[in-house]
Amino acid sequence: VQLAESGGGLAQPGGSLRLSCAASGFIFGDYSMSWSRQAPGKGFEWVAAIKDDGDGIFYGDSEKGRFTISREDAESKASQQMNNQAPGDTGVLFCGEGTSGRVDYWGPGTQVTVSR
Repeated sequence: VQLAESGGGLAQPGGSLRLSCAASGFIFGDYSMSWSRQAPGKGFEWVAAIKDDGDGIFYGDSEKGRFTISREDAESKASQQMNNQAPGDTGVLFCGEGTSGRVDYWGPGTQVTVSR
């Protein structure tokens, strides 16, 4: 299993970034995909998840209404659109793959910094 995040960078408060997660080594359409964040000096914080069927979508409380997770099974890719970003969104964002409510594999992560 390989997961590779991209799209991180610097955003101003109120700005937007779009993350992508390229997946390989497994049948992408059979697994849920998720995003988590590790802020400086803090542990993992779950951000969003989308089930294998694409119909079950879940967000953390601070991400609701601002983030949109999606998946493109034909491309084995998951994405996350992040709008109206805030400094609390700063951290390393990790893409994860799993099933039955757990994540089995994580990518190396991409840095997101929200600052003026």
